[in-house]
Amino acid sequence: MPFDERARSRYFSGMRRRIIELKAKSESSLDFAIDFMMLERAESYLIVEKGLVEIGHMIAIIEEELGEVEELSHAHRLESRLEFVEDRFEDFDSEIYQRPKRRRRKINLFDFFKRATGGGGGDPMAPQGEINSHEDAYKALGLEYGSSMAAVTRTFRQRAKALHPDYNNGDRSAEPELRRIIEAYQWLRADSSIPRTEGHGPENEPR
Repeated sequence: MPFDERARSRYFSGMRRRIIELKAKSESSLDFAIDFMMLERAESYLIVEKGLVEIGHMIAIIEEELGEVEELSHAHRLESRLEFVEDRFEDFDSEIYQRPKRRRRKINLFDFFKRATGGGGGDPMAPQGEINSHEDAYKALGLEYGSSMAAVTRTFRQRAKALHPDYNNGDRSAEPELRRIIEAYQWLRADSSIPRTEGHGPENEPR
């Protein structure tokens, strides 16, 4: 049956707030996973990344269907689905932030680059390593200058997995290149002016 306008307004407001919060938390958790799991727990990272991408897809479906809700029963079903997605997110979020018994000390990317390049103290915001411009960053990832963050993120994940020792029988010879593309990804991610989605710039596929 349909529900009254006041209840409908509260329902839509609450659902949209939860969807926005879940999107933000999911993006933040994926960023954290890239920073702290990619190099230390690659196998777990792969599972988490796949799960969070699936959660993103489910959120998008729920968000689209929200505009079609007219009946109270439909509203309850959609809210139940959102609760399921929220529970799934909590499972992955717990995996991301847990401390395994034998886990090494967390390393932030600045420390990682500083050790890799032999750097000492100094300004953490100063350029580190080989990436000193957007042009350097796009080139390192094999992308056309001005490609969207969606293309940057997709390409980074693909290349990072291909270069990581855990996916190459422990072969560490590609670590310099892995450090370079992590630095490139971090450089571009820090720039809020880069288009977030496809279709706002040049062709976004890797060369």
